[in-house]
Amino acid sequence: MEMQEIRTFGRRHGKKLSARQDWLIQNILPTIAPHSGDILEIGFGAGEHLRQLATRYPDKIIIGAEPFMNGVASLLSAMCDDDNTIRPEYKNIRILADDVRILLKNPNLKFEQIWILHPDPWPKARHEKRRLLSTEFLNILSQHITPDGQIIIGTDHHEYFDWICTNAAHTSMHAQIPNIATIKTRYQTKNMAGTDAPKYIILSH
Repeated sequence: MEMQEIRTFGRRHGKKLSARQDWLIQNILPTIAPHSGDILEIGFGAGEHLRQLATRYPDKIIIGAEPFMNGVASLLSAMCDDDNTIRPEYKNIRILADDVRILLKNPNLKFEQIWILHPDPWPKARHEKRRLLSTEFLNILSQHITPDGQIIIGTDHHEYFDWICTNAAHTSMHAQIPNIATIKTRYQTKNMAGTDAPKYIILSH
Protein backbone atom coordinates (compact mmCIF):
# COMPACT_ATOMS: atom_id res chain seq x y z
CA MET A 1 0.00 0.00 0.00
CA GLU A 2 1.33 3.44 -0.97
CA MET A 3 2.12 5.65 2.04
CA GLN A 4 -0.03 8.78 2.23
CA GLU A 5 1.90 12.01 1.82
CA ILE A 6 2.09 14.25 4.88
CA ARG A 7 -0.25 17.22 4.55
CA THR A 8 1.84 20.39 4.52
CA PHE A 9 -1.00 22.91 4.49
CA GLY A 10 -3.78 23.77 6.91
CA ARG A 11 -7.50 23.97 6.26
CA ARG A 12 -9.04 23.72 2.79
CA HIS A 13 -12.07 25.92 3.45
CA GLY A 14 -12.74 29.07 5.48
CA LYS A 15 -15.83 31.25 5.61
CA LYS A 16 -18.74 30.52 3.27
CA LEU A 17 -18.15 31.70 -0.29
CA SER A 18 -20.38 34.28 -1.92
CA ALA A 19 -22.74 33.19 -4.68
CA ARG A 20 -20.46 34.82 -7.26
CA GLN A 21 -17.34 33.12 -5.88
CA ASP A 22 -19.09 29.76 -5.91
CA TRP A 23 -20.17 30.35 -9.52
CA LEU A 24 -16.61 31.24 -10.54
CA ILE A 25 -15.24 28.09 -8.94
CA GLN A 26 -17.85 25.93 -10.64
CA ASN A 27 -17.65 27.56 -14.08
CA ILE A 28 -14.36 29.42 -14.58
CA LEU A 29 -11.89 27.32 -12.57
CA PRO A 30 -12.32 24.17 -14.73
CA THR A 31 -11.50 26.16 -17.87
CA ILE A 32 -8.08 27.27 -16.61
CA ALA A 33 -6.70 23.99 -15.30
CA PRO A 34 -2.91 23.78 -15.74
CA HIS A 35 -1.34 21.50 -18.31
CA SER A 36 1.95 23.28 -18.94
CA GLY A 37 3.49 26.56 -17.89
CA ASP A 38 6.55 28.79 -17.60
CA ILE A 39 6.28 30.12 -14.04
CA LEU A 40 4.83 28.44 -10.96
CA GLU A 41 3.75 29.95 -7.66
CA ILE A 42 3.11 27.50 -4.83
CA GLY A 43 0.62 28.61 -2.19
CA PHE A 44 -0.48 31.92 -3.74
CA GLY A 45 -2.79 32.97 -0.90
CA ALA A 46 -5.24 35.49 -2.36
CA GLY A 47 -3.21 35.75 -5.57
CA GLU A 48 -1.77 39.26 -5.29
CA HIS A 49 1.72 38.24 -6.39
CA LEU A 50 0.42 35.76 -8.96
CA ARG A 51 -1.47 38.57 -10.69
CA GLN A 52 1.69 40.68 -10.64
CA LEU A 53 3.56 37.87 -12.37
CA ALA A 54 0.81 37.60 -14.99
CA THR A 55 1.08 41.27 -15.91
CA ARG A 56 4.89 41.34 -15.68
CA TYR A 57 5.23 38.35 -18.03
CA PRO A 58 2.25 38.57 -20.42
CA ASP A 59 3.81 36.07 -22.84
CA LYS A 60 4.34 33.42 -20.16
CA ILE A 61 1.87 30.90 -18.74
CA ILE A 62 1.65 31.47 -14.99
CA ILE A 63 0.47 28.55 -12.84
CA GLY A 64 -0.74 29.02 -9.29
CA ALA A 65 -1.24 26.09 -6.91
CA GLU A 66 -3.34 26.74 -3.80
CA PRO A 67 -5.40 24.23 -1.78
CA PHE A 68 -7.28 26.88 0.26
CA MET A 69 -10.50 27.42 -1.66
CA ASN A 70 -11.21 30.86 -0.22
CA GLY A 71 -7.88 32.05 -1.62
CA VAL A 72 -8.72 30.52 -5.00
CA ALA A 73 -12.10 32.27 -4.91
CA SER A 74 -10.44 35.61 -4.07
CA LEU A 75 -8.07 35.27 -7.01
CA LEU A 76 -10.87 34.32 -9.42
CA SER A 77 -12.90 37.33 -8.26
CA ALA A 78 -9.96 39.66 -8.93
CA MET A 79 -9.27 38.05 -12.32
CA CYS A 80 -12.80 38.45 -13.65
CA ASP A 81 -14.87 41.43 -14.75
CA ASP A 82 -18.34 42.16 -13.46
CA ASP A 83 -19.74 39.95 -16.23
CA ASN A 84 -17.60 37.07 -14.90
CA THR A 85 -15.24 36.92 -17.86
CA ILE A 86 -11.48 36.82 -17.32
CA ARG A 87 -9.78 40.19 -17.74
CA PRO A 88 -7.36 40.26 -20.72
CA GLU A 89 -4.32 40.88 -18.50
CA TYR A 90 -4.99 37.63 -16.64
CA LYS A 91 -5.63 35.33 -19.59
CA ASN A 92 -2.25 33.68 -18.98
CA ILE A 93 -3.10 32.44 -15.46
CA ARG A 94 -3.80 28.76 -14.77
CA ILE A 95 -4.93 27.47 -11.36
CA LEU A 96 -4.55 24.17 -9.53
CA ALA A 97 -6.87 24.31 -6.52
CA ASP A 98 -5.08 21.47 -4.74
CA ASP A 99 -1.76 20.18 -3.43
CA VAL A 100 1.04 21.18 -5.81
CA ARG A 101 2.59 17.72 -5.49
CA ILE A 102 -0.20 16.48 -7.80
CA LEU A 103 1.16 18.76 -10.51
CA LEU A 104 4.78 17.85 -9.83
CA LYS A 105 4.13 14.18 -10.54
CA ASN A 106 4.45 15.14 -14.21
CA PRO A 107 8.21 14.84 -14.87
CA ASN A 108 7.93 16.88 -18.08
CA LEU A 109 6.94 20.11 -16.35
CA LYS A 110 9.84 22.57 -16.25
CA PHE A 111 9.61 26.14 -15.00
CA GLU A 112 11.78 29.20 -15.45
CA GLN A 113 10.73 30.38 -12.00
CA ILE A 114 9.13 28.70 -8.99
CA TRP A 115 7.91 31.10 -6.31
CA ILE A 116 7.08 30.14 -2.71
CA LEU A 117 6.16 33.14 -0.56
CA HIS A 118 5.23 32.84 3.10
CA PRO A 119 4.66 29.09 3.35
CA ASP A 120 3.14 27.94 6.63
CA PRO A 121 6.09 27.82 9.10
CA TRP A 122 4.45 25.22 11.36
CA PRO A 123 6.37 26.70 14.32
CA LYS A 124 5.54 24.04 16.91
CA ALA A 125 8.17 21.30 17.18
CA ARG A 126 5.62 18.53 16.86
CA HIS A 127 4.47 19.99 13.53
CA GLU A 128 7.91 20.36 11.95
CA LYS A 129 7.31 17.31 9.73
CA ARG A 130 4.53 19.30 8.02
CA ARG A 131 6.91 21.96 6.77
CA LEU A 132 6.85 22.06 3.00
CA LEU A 133 10.42 23.02 2.19
CA SER A 134 12.26 19.91 3.32
CA THR A 135 15.37 18.68 1.57
CA GLU A 136 13.25 16.01 -0.12
CA PHE A 137 10.78 18.55 -1.51
CA LEU A 138 13.51 20.96 -2.60
CA ASN A 139 15.13 18.11 -4.51
CA ILE A 140 11.79 17.47 -6.23
CA LEU A 141 11.52 21.13 -7.18
CA SER A 142 15.07 21.08 -8.56
CA GLN A 143 13.89 18.56 -11.14
CA HIS A 144 11.21 20.98 -12.32
CA ILE A 145 13.27 24.07 -13.14
CA THR A 146 14.95 24.77 -16.46
CA PRO A 147 18.78 24.74 -16.60
CA ASP A 148 18.82 28.48 -15.89
CA GLY A 149 15.68 28.42 -13.74
CA GLN A 150 15.29 29.68 -10.19
CA ILE A 151 13.36 28.80 -7.05
CA ILE A 152 12.57 31.98 -5.11
CA ILE A 153 11.52 31.54 -1.47
CA GLY A 154 10.46 34.21 1.00
CA THR A 155 9.30 34.09 4.61
CA ASP A 156 8.99 36.50 7.53
CA HIS A 157 9.52 33.63 9.98
CA HIS A 158 13.27 33.82 10.46
CA GLU A 159 13.69 30.50 12.29
CA TYR A 160 11.91 28.80 9.39
CA PHE A 161 14.18 30.68 6.98
CA ASP A 162 17.26 29.27 8.72
CA TRP A 163 15.66 25.80 8.58
CA ILE A 164 15.07 26.21 4.85
CA CYS A 165 18.68 27.29 4.30
CA THR A 166 19.91 24.23 6.19
CA ASN A 167 17.77 21.95 4.05
CA ALA A 168 18.87 23.71 0.86
CA ALA A 169 22.50 23.07 1.79
CA HIS A 170 21.80 19.33 1.53
CA THR A 171 20.67 19.62 -2.10
CA SER A 172 22.81 19.96 -5.21
CA MET A 173 21.48 23.46 -5.87
CA HIS A 174 23.36 26.70 -5.38
CA ALA A 175 21.89 29.19 -2.92
CA GLN A 176 22.14 32.95 -2.86
CA ILE A 177 20.63 35.48 -0.47
CA PRO A 178 19.39 38.27 -2.75
CA ASN A 179 18.69 41.89 -1.96
CA ILE A 180 14.99 41.80 -2.85
CA ALA A 181 12.62 44.58 -1.86
CA THR A 182 9.77 43.27 0.28
CA ILE A 183 7.15 41.61 -1.91
CA LYS A 184 3.74 42.78 -0.72
CA THR A 185 1.14 40.08 -0.18
CA ARG A 186 -1.75 39.68 2.25
CA TYR A 187 0.34 37.32 4.38
CA GLN A 188 3.33 39.64 4.34
CA THR A 189 1.09 42.46 5.58
CA LYS A 190 -0.18 40.30 8.44
CA ASN A 191 3.45 39.52 9.45
CA MET A 192 2.37 36.91 11.96
CA ALA A 193 6.00 36.36 12.98
CA GLY A 194 6.39 40.02 13.98
CA THR A 195 9.77 40.42 12.22
CA ASP A 196 11.18 43.56 10.61
CA ALA A 197 11.08 42.23 7.05
CA PRO A 198 10.88 38.96 5.13
CA LYS A 199 14.03 37.10 4.14
CA TYR A 200 14.53 35.60 0.69
CA ILE A 201 16.66 32.84 -0.79
CA ILE A 202 17.14 31.91 -4.46
CA LEU A 203 18.08 28.36 -5.45
CA SER A 204 19.39 27.37 -8.87
CA HIS A 205 21.37 24.66 -10.64
